[in-house]
Amino acid sequence: MRRRRSVPLLALAVVLSACSGTATGAAPSALASVVPAVNLTIYAAASLTGALEQAKAAYEAAAPGVTLTISTDSSSALETQVEQGAPADVFLSADTTNPKKLFDAGLTDGAPVTFARNALAIVVPAGNPAGIASPADLARAGVKVIAAGDTVPITEYATQLVRNLSREAGYPADFVTAYAANVASKEDNVKAVIAKIELGEGDAAIVYATDAKGSDRVTPIEVPDAANVPATYDGVVLKASTQIAAAKTFLDWFAGAGGRAILAGLGFLPPP
Repeated sequence: MRRRRSVPLLALAVVLSACSGTATGAAPSALASVVPAVNLTIYAAASLTGALEQAKAAYEAAAPGVTLTISTDSSSALETQVEQGAPADVFLSADTTNPKKLFDAGLTDGAPVTFARNALAIVVPAGNPAGIASPADLARAGVKVIAAGDTVPITEYATQLVRNLSREAGYPADFVTAYAANVASKEDNVKAVIAKIELGEGDAAIVYATDAKGSDRVTPIEVPDAANVPATYDGVVLKASTQIAAAKTFLDWFAGAGGRAILAGLGFLPPP
């Protein structure tokens, strides 16, 4: 069990506000000794991996003495781990459903905070060996679609996208069922989906736009704007945290100007 440390929230806020106008979040050296040593464990959706790598460097520079330990997986898997008592301070999800489940169960300190949105994209391996020309080809006989597990947020978004596409002009009446029949595997999270497409182990996949942008080993296929599905990302501070004040300050920073600058640079959209 982690030993409780008293963290002066005001001191940490002073450090972060002093650097809020910079992209790197470098803190003035005069404040370097203000914040005592704190380790925050952040559970986050796999699609946030790149953003949190940058956020860790920026935040630790902005708040000397604070260390972030990042653990990423599908939001649903992490939500289950929290329910089962896994020690974490902040949960950043690729949807609104999983944070709300924890909030409704009384496992959070405060309501969920929306910090970003995302769009969906269809990706194929570099070179596009299956000749996917449009989303309609996802239902073509013989196309191998890589998907995520049924409880992973990207699957819910992808399901809605497929339904939306089925109503577009020129799509076959059986588009939804033909797409489902082409799903060749269901992976643990969206990063595993992307990895299979990068390796050429599948012909196409529906992923987040930021995942498509972040890989030079996949080629995006244009999705009609009218059919695209917005993904909303929520975060919560967990009631079991022994660092509630520091956890709240981090979530405020990540949902504020500091985190949004990083997220925007990777293609995430701001909250509504």
